[in-house]
Amino acid sequence: MPELFIYYRLTSAEAPAAQCAVEAFQAGLRALYPWLKTRLLCRPQTTDGQETWMEIYSADPAMNTTGVTPDVAAQIESQARVLLPYLQGARHVEIFQACAS
Repeated sequence: MPELFIYYRLTSAEAPAAQCAVEAFQAGLRALYPWLKTRLLCRPQTTDGQETWMEIYSADPAMNTTGVTPDVAAQIESQARVLLPYLQGARHVEIFQACAS
């Protein structure tokens, strides 16, 4: 099942507001897709006042066996537009799937 890993940079000063924005749009996504599992991670260190964050999106296999489809990925990117004021560069989207179970 495909999973999305999306990473980007933002300034530490913007982190609290950005975190609220991510938590809000991820909650909205989970309401649209009850099978969607979301996570927000950040690197423990900063570089030049910037943090690297990663959003992870996967499916609960008991509720969905197709994973994160292109349509769902497009919806995630649409919702993530609220982050544009906080980003230092682009959001980088990577798609992975399990090699073995």
